[in-house]
Amino acid sequence: MKLKQATLGFGCPDSVDPHHIVVTIPRGRDKPVRIVEHFGLRAGHAGLPDFLERVELDRAKWTAIADIVRRVFNERLKEKGHATSRWAIGENKVERLLGKELCVLAWAVEYAPLELVPVAITNWAGLKPEERWWLFTMTAAATGGIDDGNIGWRKALRFALTENPVRGEIAPGRAKKTRMRLQEDLPLFPLAKASS
Repeated sequence: MKLKQATLGFGCPDSVDPHHIVVTIPRGRDKPVRIVEHFGLRAGHAGLPDFLERVELDRAKWTAIADIVRRVFNERLKEKGHATSRWAIGENKVERLLGKELCVLAWAVEYAPLELVPVAITNWAGLKPEERWWLFTMTAAATGGIDDGNIGWRKALRFALTENPVRGEIAPGRAKKTRMRLQEDLPLFPLAKASS
């Protein structure tokens, strides 16, 4: 399969100053990972800054999400005929829409207990890209900066992705009530008995 456009990192166009996300992974295992949106040539237009620091994740949370994010992004890049990538120490460039999706997951886990990160990953992976972009847009509009982590949409996003039960994780009593309710409601129109 012929590769379409030359890219750097995770799908970032290899062109003059594109709008993209940079994930900086420091050498020390105790140092946090920083995710920054760079507006590229759009910087300065309509008041856009050159860059905006979006989130900082402690290393344990980054390690918990890094592999699934890499796999999801690489699957999408392969589908579009682009080169795949991996996370490396230093700056990792990410195409702007993929970067927005990464921010959604990072925002959801930044203040969540480590044991809830797998739930957030499962719920995030179950969203369509367009749903992730919408969540990014809504969250970034009011609480998209590095210091906005525990308020408004950021807090709501954390609860939405970490406290929504995923398949197979519904409490037994709750599952039983749901099943009973479905049996009572369905079918809407009782089946006619077949005549013999």
